[in-house]
Amino acid sequence: MKKSLEKRFFYLYTGEFISAILFIFLSYSFNKVYSQFHLYSLCSFWFSFIFFELLLFQGAYYWYVRWKRIRTENKVNTPFKIVRIFKLFKTLNTILLLVTILGFVVDYIKWNNLSPISGFFYIFAILEYINYFYIQLSYDNRIDIEYLLKNKRLKKSPISKDLGKWSKE
Repeated sequence: MKKSLEKRFFYLYTGEFISAILFIFLSYSFNKVYSQFHLYSLCSFWFSFIFFELLLFQGAYYWYVRWKRIRTENKVNTPFKIVRIFKLFKTLNTILLLVTILGFVVDYIKWNNLSPISGFFYIFAILEYINYFYIQLSYDNRIDIEYLLKNKRLKKSPISKDLGKWSKE
């Protein structure tokens, strides 16, 4: 059990981290190849992209802490100090979720246009935010899929469970 959890947490933290790094290179390449879109000139792109990247790095950090803890201390629970950090992240993310809308408004006023790429990152950021802090949207292993089929409902996200456990503190 420990080995499989350790492997799972490692997979999750490295996956989130590598995704965050890859999206940086992908956005740069896209902006270079399709310079006519002026992607890097758009407030909506930067707000959406930064919000999305922060969420990926938060996810990587969460799974890294869980991986390191099970590996070194043989414990699966998330330490209280980490949960406090994620409570702050949740507040920051809610603010970024709302502020990003202003980026779209600014772009519409300034350019009389909205970028689908910015919208793509914003929607992905919203989905990641929900996946991390509310309801698990990603079901990529047998246990998760069996849970989904058996219970016919989505699971609470691990961060949401952690925040709930420590909310009385």
